[in-house]
Amino acid sequence: MKTDPLQLCFLGPAGSFTHQAALEASEHIQSLYGVNRVELVACDGVPAIMSAVQTGRAWGVLAWENNVEGYVVPNLDALIDADNAVGVARIGIDVQFDAFVPKQYCGELREVSAHPHGLAQCAGFIRSHNLTPVPAASNAAACRDVSDGQVALGPSICGQLYDLDTLESQVQDYRGAHTDFLVLAPRDDAPGLLSASRNQDVEEYETVITFIPLSTGPGVLANLLDVLRDAGMNMTSFISRPIKGHDGTYSFIATIDAAPWQPRLKAVLEEVVEHGDWVKTLAVYPRRERPNPPVDDWMLPQGGVHMVPQSLDDTQWKHAQLPGRELLWS
Repeated sequence: MKTDPLQLCFLGPAGSFTHQAALEASEHIQSLYGVNRVELVACDGVPAIMSAVQTGRAWGVLAWENNVEGYVVPNLDALIDADNAVGVARIGIDVQFDAFVPKQYCGELREVSAHPHGLAQCAGFIRSHNLTPVPAASNAAACRDVSDGQVALGPSICGQLYDLDTLESQVQDYRGAHTDFLVLAPRDDAPGLLSASRNQDVEEYETVITFIPLSTGPGVLANLLDVLRDAGMNMTSFISRPIKGHDGTYSFIATIDAAPWQPRLKAVLEEVVEHGDWVKTLAVYPRRERPNPPVDDWMLPQGGVHMVPQSLDDTQWKHAQLPGRELLWS
């Protein structure tokens, strides 16, 4: 475990959502893992954060999953490829974007700058102002570097930090946007950290695991899912990523409600490895309570079909923009 002070790297500059996550993470890891003091260090990009973690110089904070845009794919790929980094905590941040312009700006607004995920989450505002998107390394960097003719999107704190005027507040497309961040540590630190959490009576964990079947073809993925199902694993997320440059080959990333040392998941991992497939644990952290709301009709995209049972003998079909249920089988 790291000695005092522990450096915690985040995607800078100050004011980014990752900075906010790092502030919360510093309190979390001090209470959970017994770290005495945390020093926050701003980095210019994710490669610098990953380098600091993998060389053992620091821990890091990476944006992981957003409930509007999904996984932050470059960060996911970076962790899959990293040989000495693992997630040890998961931190959630509410995401709201304000639109900023330089003080006393003049002239026509032509461009808008933010992190690519920020641009995607404010698409309506961008369209309504007929602005050209310009990706930035982070939302805070966009605010720091904004110039005449540009709008920058970022957290409200950036207005004060970088002496900007607020053009509009809360310009994101969806209220309730939320991003989860992973706290990364060198892999050799993880056993001691997790042992410390178990000593604090933490009993429930989540584990993020990458599986790569070394044989491909019909039924390979189904067989993997059967192993998880038969073990009674509750899987809260399952996605695939291509093995870059190789058609038809994929890694599969699952988030599972269990820890690798707990009997059922341990048995799953042993069975998959004995079968000859490749397995890598990306993160293990104390499980967070999460809501399990139903998916209401108004949430559903247009153009699909589903059944609404009215009774054991009566089933009503609901559909939108489809001529009939026969299209499901045509």
